[in-house]
Amino acid sequence: MASTRNLLASCIVRHRNAWRAAVVALALAAPSFAQAQIGSGRYSSIVIDNASGRVMEAANADSLRYPASLTKLMTLYMAFEALKTGKVTLGQSVPVSGHAASMEPSKLGLLPGTYFTVSDAILAIVTKSANDAACALGELLGGDEDRFGQAMTLRARALGMTNSTFRNASGLPDPAQTTTAHDLALLAHHLVQDYPQYYHYFSEPVFYFHGRAIPNHDHMLQSYPGADGLKTGYTQAAGHNLVTSALRGDVRLVGVVMGARSNTERDLHMASLLDDGFEQLGVPVTRHVPSRFRDPSLVAEADSVPVAGPMVHFAAFRHGHRGHAGQLRPTLAVARVHAGGVAGHHLAVATCTVKPGHHGCAFPTRDKRRT
Repeated sequence: MASTRNLLASCIVRHRNAWRAAVVALALAAPSFAQAQIGSGRYSSIVIDNASGRVMEAANADSLRYPASLTKLMTLYMAFEALKTGKVTLGQSVPVSGHAASMEPSKLGLLPGTYFTVSDAILAIVTKSANDAACALGELLGGDEDRFGQAMTLRARALGMTNSTFRNASGLPDPAQTTTAHDLALLAHHLVQDYPQYYHYFSEPVFYFHGRAIPNHDHMLQSYPGADGLKTGYTQAAGHNLVTSALRGDVRLVGVVMGARSNTERDLHMASLLDDGFEQLGVPVTRHVPSRFRDPSLVAEADSVPVAGPMVHFAAFRHGHRGHAGQLRPTLAVARVHAGGVAGHHLAVATCTVKPGHHGCAFPTRDKRRT
């Protein structure tokens, strides 16, 4: 009894903000979370030093992938270029066509025949990843979405994105619309370098539109120190994608993760990759997730531990059955606690004791820390 109570007491860690509770709840609610996507056939990642272009880490970085809503980064690059050259202005009206209004969610719910501004279109794309706003902006810039897709592709090739082909402004599924993690890192680099006057849009926490407050989908802005953009993306075929730029001191890194199974896995993996990159460049890092989370051999397993009264469920990311008996490894644990009908969701870092053919994960108080 005492040992199980101690386990309960030591594994629960309070969150710093409500978002972390929400993503953990999402992860635990999905049975598929028990099989990590990292290392799968659709996975790609890369981290580059934005100043030098040096590749800090890469996996399948030149393999073709579906960009999903990361496509909108190219749409925004085209918009920023049009703003710089005077082709459009931030206050200019964007007409909403029937085609744009018909886009599938995520969307603002724009009505055919209405108008909104270029500035609102940019904010809607960055925060809500609104497909109707992206399509309408693409039509304004290119005449129609097909021609805009062609212009996107030509501009991408001019930037050096030799493996990218775009067919629409939103990233909604099209089998011919493909890119690579390396190309997206290059695009993010150009967004930072070419249009610093507009880059601030990517860090906007909320967009107010017709009385609605629309929060930014990119939770890295709140969870990872130094992160200041850029974009999330998801389709069933693509998986969960993310491009993040983070600045610490005078060092800026750009990271791309594609093909993760969940938002939680994607964000935690990105954080670990960025931590590794900063460490390579001599930037002090306080880790929020274990460094081995980047290892493609990682698996996630879900277990239940019954205790007197409450029930603790935890899913732990842990290294495969490797190492010597008694070796300690850091383990990321996601805990869900039920007590008296009240559920709470928490993250903790446990110590994983490696034994031959088995991992035993414990939560001693001395190893407990926030993630």
